[in-house]
Amino acid sequence: MARKGRKAVSRGGRPSRADALLLRDRILGVATQQFLAEGYGSTTIEAIAARAGVSKRTLYDRFDDKAKLFAAVVHRIIAQIRPPADVPLLAGATLPDVLCRLAGLILNAALSAPALALHRLVNAESARFPELVRAVSSDGSTREGTALIADLLARELPTAKLSALDRAFAAELFLHMVVTLPQRRAMGFGTPMSPAELDAWANQVVNLFLNGCRHLRA
Repeated sequence: MARKGRKAVSRGGRPSRADALLLRDRILGVATQQFLAEGYGSTTIEAIAARAGVSKRTLYDRFDDKAKLFAAVVHRIIAQIRPPADVPLLAGATLPDVLCRLAGLILNAALSAPALALHRLVNAESARFPELVRAVSSDGSTREGTALIADLLARELPTAKLSALDRAFAAELFLHMVVTLPQRRAMGFGTPMSPAELDAWANQVVNLFLNGCRHLRA
C-alpha cells in the first residue's frame, strides 16, 4: 500500500537552476560592492566569498579567477543601467529628435552612480591591471551602440553618401561627443550639469554632429 504523506525529496546534491542563479547573483552583488568600494587591487576572492557566505571553492566553481569575476560584474552593471528591453532606442519624428532622445538615454546610463564608480575604478587601476580595460571593452555595449547609430545614418542620411567606415567613425564620435564632457564634470572636473544643461548639451551635440555628417563624403 502506498505510504501517505511521502517525505519531500532531499535537497542535497546539485542546486536547482533557480537556486544556482540566486547564488550567482548574490556573489556578484557582493563582488560589485567590494570592487567599487575597495578597488580591484585591494579586493580579494577570500573577502568576497566570506561576505557572500560561500566557500572559495563555490566561488571558483562559477568564476575561474578574479578577472573573470570582475568581467561578470561589469556585465551586470551595464545590464542594470541600460534602458529596459521594452524601451525603444530609436524613436522620434525626425532624425534630430531620434538622436536627441538617444543621447538622453546614453547620458542617463553614463551618469548613473554605478557607471561613474566603474569609470573611476578603471581609470585609477587600469595601468596596473590591464584586464580591467579588457573586461569593459569585451562587454560589447559600445559596439552595439556604434552599429545602431551607423545603421541609422545609412537609413536616414542617404544623400550624405557616407561610406561604411565613415558611418562607423561618425557613430563612435557621436558617443564620445555625448558622454565625455558631462561625465568628466560629474566626476569632479567642474560642476555637474543640471538636467536642463544636459538637455541643451544633447541638442548642441546632435546639431554639430549632423552638420559634420552632411559635409563628409565617401
